[in-house]
Amino acid sequence: MTLSRSQANLINRHVLIVEDEYFIADDIAQVLEQAGAAVVGPAPNPETALVLLASARIDIAVLDIELHGKLVFPVADFLRARAIPFIFATGYSQAFLPAEYRDVATWEKPFDAYALALALASLTGDDGSSPAL
Repeated sequence: MTLSRSQANLINRHVLIVEDEYFIADDIAQVLEQAGAAVVGPAPNPETALVLLASARIDIAVLDIELHGKLVFPVADFLRARAIPFIFATGYSQAFLPAEYRDVATWEKPFDAYALALALASLTGDDGSSPAL
């Protein structure tokens, strides 16, 4: 399946992928690139993600909750403090999330990367209903 840029318009959007499973991160990256995104990462741990956030433009992020035994919540805190939208993509259910993150969209693995790209575009307001930046 291919995703057209008109279906999930992420052109000029820099998307941080925080995921410790290489093949999952690669699948997400390929789909986001098809939608026009500039992929940042993937970051396999919270420390790398925070370095990327401090040094690169990030417009939106996809966060796995557990990264080799470390939780991603410091990254989520950073993003939230800067009003950068994000989605959790995880094997955990939303019930696992701390109360302050229950409002964040959670995609339980396995998920359709194409549907994820559409959800990211809707978070940025670039879901095809508005002109590209």
